[in-house]
Amino acid sequence: MKRTILTIIIAVATAAGACAGILDSLSYQARLGFHLGGTAPVGMPATIRSLDSYKIKDNMIVGIDAIKTFDRHWGMMVGLHYENKGMKTDARVKNYKMEMRRSGETLAGVFTGNVVTNVEQWMMTVPVLATYNVTPTLRLKAGPYLSLIMSNEFSGYAYDGYLRVGDPTGNKVELGKAVGERGDYDFSDDMRGWNVGIDVGVDWTFAKRLGLFADITWGLNSIFVKDFDTIEQRLYPIYGSLGLTYRLK
Repeated sequence: MKRTILTIIIAVATAAGACAGILDSLSYQARLGFHLGGTAPVGMPATIRSLDSYKIKDNMIVGIDAIKTFDRHWGMMVGLHYENKGMKTDARVKNYKMEMRRSGETLAGVFTGNVVTNVEQWMMTVPVLATYNVTPTLRLKAGPYLSLIMSNEFSGYAYDGYLRVGDPTGNKVELGKAVGERGDYDFSDDMRGWNVGIDVGVDWTFAKRLGLFADITWGLNSIFVKDFDTIEQRLYPIYGSLGLTYRLK
């Protein structure tokens, strides 16, 4: 019994020492920046005729990264980032599949007119990236990421147009712009609680501890659950990010 306990103590001490050694070999950096981009289909569908306005939300990103170097060039980076990806758009559409509510009535069919869309997703993201140091101050990186969505919004309204109920030959319902005349929608409850994608970017250190970063993140799964078909296009979060890094260790 005493020998078993001693063996366990030695094993735990060895594992703790190994973990301490690994942690001590890591370097750490904090990052602060913002996202630019949108949640959009891949390729502009014919039903979307023009984008009349586009505005980004408070698309901040703040996080910490742990970096492990294997040799002079190659290494690995794992991060924990708190971030937001969102936008507000006003697009002109024709025969666009929609479902909306107006004056307590649910309408579904194809819409021609303008559609305002609000998208916002707050999330915790873990990127796992391979790194390549071109120089001691310039690092390339690429790899997958996983985001756990903490809050979702996909809402808006259709206005200044008409809806053909059911299909393009259905009854015509005119929509105005004022509340009560337009068609409102909210598909927030139909959004996924997670997202996976690819992150490609570069970190550049320009001072002893300060640096800049630029990344492109491309979601590989649609923001909506698999059986959601109210909107005909599959929408993906496609964003670039810019910001500052600060080396902690």
